[in-house]
Amino acid sequence: MGCGRVGGKLAGLLDIEGHNVTILDIDEYSFRRLPPEFGGTALVGNGTDEDALKKAGIEKADAFIALTQGDNRNIMACQIAKHIFNVPRVLCRTYDPLRQELFGSLGIETFSPTTIFAQMLKERLLKAKPTGEKKAK
Repeated sequence: MGCGRVGGKLAGLLDIEGHNVTILDIDEYSFRRLPPEFGGTALVGNGTDEDALKKAGIEKADAFIALTQGDNRNIMACQIAKHIFNVPRVLCRTYDPLRQELFGSLGIETFSPTTIFAQMLKERLLKAKPTGEKKAK
């Protein structure tokens, strides 16, 4: 769910590897982010709507990933996927690190790009600088 930059890229990568991919987004214009050779299915719909999820094939899905800009929408869709449709693997993006912890306590596998990127930057900053670069102030 969510065909933004990350969702579109992920859908393309999974499709290239031969996975059966369906991507759902509320805005048809978002599908422009899919690669031209995308062989999966792109459907306009809301991932918190059970009928839209059924149309997307959720009842046979091995995995569901929520990648919209809305933390609340993502967790709601993931709870529906996990608890109503019994999807075996459910991943939820949350921008707010506090929500990541809360949503994780609900049994949903969550990740926060905010936390991941901050950790990456910290590691890069504290790594020995290559010769010839100026020291950060």
